[in-house]
Amino acid sequence: MTDTIAILSGERSLSRSALTAAAKGAARVLAEHGVGAGDVVALLARNGFGYFVFNEAARRLGACITPVNWHLKPAEVAYIIADCAPKVVIAHADLATDAMRAAFGDRPVFIEAVAPEIAAAYGLSEAQCSLRAGDVALSEAAQVAEPWEDAHPAPPSALFYTSGTTGHPKAVKRETLPPDVQAAVTERTVTAFGLADGKVTATVMTGPLYHSAPFAYATNALRLGGMVILQPRFDAAELLALIEQHRVSHLHMVPTMFNRLLALPDQVRRRHDLSSLVAITHGAAPCPSDVKRAMIDWLGPAVREYYAMTELGIVACSTSAEWLAHPGSVGRAAPGVDIRIMDEGGADLPTGMAGDICVRHAGTDAVYYHNAPEKTASLRRNGFVVTGDIGALDADGFLTISDRRTDMILSGGVNIYPAEIEAALLGHPAVADAAVFGLPHAEFGEQVAAVLQYRAPVAETELRAFLKERLADFKLPKLIRAIDALPREDSGKVRKRLLRDEWLAELERAG
Repeated sequence: MTDTIAILSGERSLSRSALTAAAKGAARVLAEHGVGAGDVVALLARNGFGYFVFNEAARRLGACITPVNWHLKPAEVAYIIADCAPKVVIAHADLATDAMRAAFGDRPVFIEAVAPEIAAAYGLSEAQCSLRAGDVALSEAAQVAEPWEDAHPAPPSALFYTSGTTGHPKAVKRETLPPDVQAAVTERTVTAFGLADGKVTATVMTGPLYHSAPFAYATNALRLGGMVILQPRFDAAELLALIEQHRVSHLHMVPTMFNRLLALPDQVRRRHDLSSLVAITHGAAPCPSDVKRAMIDWLGPAVREYYAMTELGIVACSTSAEWLAHPGSVGRAAPGVDIRIMDEGGADLPTGMAGDICVRHAGTDAVYYHNAPEKTASLRRNGFVVTGDIGALDADGFLTISDRRTDMILSGGVNIYPAEIEAALLGHPAVADAAVFGLPHAEFGEQVAAVLQYRAPVAETELRAFLKERLADFKLPKLIRAIDALPREDSGKVRKRLLRDEWLAELERAG
């Protein structure tokens, strides 16, 4: 492969040969700090070259990186650091506050200066972006280190922590798979991501690389010869300009980004030539049907969807044509994947009936939670992995997800699934975003509560009348409140736990 640009970020670029050289130097420095086979290197960083350089450096040593969500507070980071016990921590300077450095504990820490394009995107000062006295940057140390030429024959996958909607986050580990099984997993991933659709020339990494899906997408696009363009922070108008400028062929997105693209004025959306796009793949969060249709109407059959888990990888996928034939679904089982809908006792449920989505493929037995055998045990049922999602399969094998099992509301002995209520709320033209969850109720155990973001004023009585025509009475929200914008993870998932905890605290203060 010729020495083309591997990664582009703002005005800076890194060629493929420079990436390899930087990784070899970084591997040497890490090895001198005790990193070896089976060890972990923690990375607390915004999207930058380091994700690719340090990941490759760790893999050369038979170690892995643990990307840490930089939105987390020091106490949350301290839990992850204690749990995965990294030999070394690498952090961007602006994220390495005194409290965060204390969270790293007594282990070697490398501090990376913040690149100009990242500083501009987040409004960071020069002082925030610079190293302190005594700090050492791994990237700089690597430049003068003797290259580490060896490459471990079977490096482990990166160690990702799940979002932890209940309790502490869990680290997903995978045992090394036989070569033929790993090849099948890679082919399934590339296909579902749309990276098998035409030649990968370039992609814009719009999402945070500390999430497993964007990281897997970017590393696979790079491996297939594509140039990875990093957006420090998602900007819809800038994305369209980048697509035209670099003739971008493939994209990985989440529905929140679709909303922002569709919200652009028509003249902005029409201004750019987007004809280079081959596949625009989305996942990570539910996509409202009207948003999906609008994207297909605009960009055509390039729009694809996948359903996946950090624990399982790709589960299901669909093309635009398949989704239009089965609207609301997330696709059908990807090659090599067996999807079953089970009840809590492990019995298969009939077609069309909702239950626990359970999955099996050649790699499921190799998956477990680090330092959590009891959680690993709860992950399995009859040889399948329990996803935690509720859904149903139609007669053609297409999967529709109703809700998360952990989000389910139990009111008066009846199971209520928030996603159904949220879909009904989003059907009202005045509602821009919605989050539904349960709050305590003295008589029924839980009551349905809804937090809404409006795009236009609407009376609550009108909204309730609209819902009453579409939902059973027991599903109707008993409590409704409006806020300016729903808090979402960079993956697009609504932070329901935060909304619920804030509301509960208000109820407790009110007595």
